[in-house]
Amino acid sequence: MAKNYSFLVCIIVIVLDVIAGILGIQAEIAQNKVKDLKMWVFECRDPRYEAFKLGLAATILLVLAHVIANLIGGCICICSKENYQRAPPNKQLAMIFLIFSWIILVVAFSMLITGTIANSRSRESCGISNHRFLSIGGILCLFHALFTIAYYVSTMATGREEKRQGNPL
Repeated sequence: MAKNYSFLVCIIVIVLDVIAGILGIQAEIAQNKVKDLKMWVFECRDPRYEAFKLGLAATILLVLAHVIANLIGGCICICSKENYQRAPPNKQLAMIFLIFSWIILVVAFSMLITGTIANSRSRESCGISNHRFLSIGGILCLFHALFTIAYYVSTMATGREEKRQGNPL
């Protein structure tokens, strides 16, 4: 009898994304504890190593959650508009959620990396103000959890549906 680990995978992905979101927000809080000199849009501030570590950990957990969901969830491939229109609703939903999860991954990853790199320098940096990158990236991790879980559940439903019909993925 085959065991179904879908619930466990969903919990793992949710936990990883939520922890990544919390770490991103905590990195923003740590970054804001640094004194800075602000002149209009430009600012000079010292980097905060704690914010660097938290931002890096958030980035790694976000990517890990995405990799786990996509590797275990399988591949949903729709190559043309006709295939999309003929596909069952679960497969269409899976494709939509996959696209949204990738978009959110790219944006959240970019924001977390930008905020993390800003805190990696060993000397004071001056430039355009980049506040809120870490916290916005952290919040996007929470949205990533929603879309990734929706993708995973849709993929599992598609697999079961095709298995019942005798057409394996």
